[in-house]
Amino acid sequence: MRRHASWLVAGLLLAGMSFAALAQETSKIYHVGILGGGAALSVNDERRIGLINGLADRGFIEGRNLAFESRWAEGHLERLPALAAELIKARVNAIVTFGYPTAVAAKQATTTVPLVVTGSGDPVATGLVEGLARPGGNMTGLTELSTELSAKRLQLLQEAVPGLKRVAMIWNAADLGMTLRTRAAETAAKTLGIDVQTLGVREPEDFDEAFAAMIRDRPDAIMMVSDALTILNRKRIVEFASANRLPTIYELAGLARDGGLMSYGANQASLGDRAADFVARILKGARPAELPLEQPTKFEFVVNLKTAKILGLVIPQSVLIRADEVIE
Repeated sequence: MRRHASWLVAGLLLAGMSFAALAQETSKIYHVGILGGGAALSVNDERRIGLINGLADRGFIEGRNLAFESRWAEGHLERLPALAAELIKARVNAIVTFGYPTAVAAKQATTTVPLVVTGSGDPVATGLVEGLARPGGNMTGLTELSTELSAKRLQLLQEAVPGLKRVAMIWNAADLGMTLRTRAAETAAKTLGIDVQTLGVREPEDFDEAFAAMIRDRPDAIMMVSDALTILNRKRIVEFASANRLPTIYELAGLARDGGLMSYGANQASLGDRAADFVARILKGARPAELPLEQPTKFEFVVNLKTAKILGLVIPQSVLIRADEVIE
């Protein structure tokens, strides 16, 4: 009888220890840092929705076992090192970065906290990581198909705008990731027989100079390369293009919905979900150095027929049938 009693006591103790361990694991809150060079993502931002829902689908639910620490530079990229340092001081378990300058700031701030990069261009070409298959260090995340996507955007412009010969490209010349993307677009333009008018900007005041250059030497269309600076000034670009009847193609679907003629690029909700997958695997113990970088696999093409009408353009049916969304 005493032997049975001792086994019972031991069993209860083990069960109690298991329940305690389970309760401790369940009550643990993971902290994920968000670092961006632009404005804070709105509640309706597709990247934000994709990230939050993606983490929830993988068992990490905000307000239950997950908390976010967000820092935004609001276009003042000189603030990024201090913001990155704040996240490290807050002892976050991982950091998701938006854009190349933020990835650089995060990488310089820590060699131990796992980093998941998004929107940074090609992390291999910019030297952020060692390679696609084995990034090395504490960084992994999403890369891009800059040459292929640039060629596709230019091709769509060429099909939609009769007689298109010259395209102005607006990009942040202070951002290496976006500079490399612009060079890829220039290479694609040569293949298509399109001349390129490169208009690099470094701060908000530079946009007026870029607009003046297009008035002096008018292009047939505009292509905007997206980063924190150009996105913060997107309304000015959309308004200038509309006032001067210039067709414009963007990378982000939201810009076509806000008045741009067209957009073609990676689906932003999908990118958020893939970033969530990286974060979830890291929180479960995976090492960033051994997580291969991923290229986007879902893309969307949006055409705004309201804008086309304002510009006096008739978009060919051969273009419209390929659109994922047509705004009428």
